[in-house]
Amino acid sequence: MLPADPVRFAAAARRLGQEARRRGLAVPGFRSPPRLPGVDRSIRRRADGVAVVAVRVHGRSLEAVVTDMVEGVLAANGAVQGAEHRQALLTAVLGEEEASAA
Repeated sequence: MLPADPVRFAAAARRLGQEARRRGLAVPGFRSPPRLPGVDRSIRRRADGVAVVAVRVHGRSLEAVVTDMVEGVLAANGAVQGAEHRQALLTAVLGEEEASAA
């Protein structure tokens, strides 16, 4: 299990954005850390409607961070029934073996 760090977070955001676009999903902005204390992930919408997903990176595994990022993409797209997208996005970012463990 790889630890998350800012470089891996940025790389995951790029890969996740590419895969989400390929699937016709809107890509939110990503930032770290969340403004709310004590949360691992938060989502807010800017005045222009663009979603921003904030994820805590420090002290977490890359798999946990990417899972929160994927859930943020799905929530930003209103994809409540997003299981088919969820696994595909995780696999695109983490690879087959890590995605099945996440």
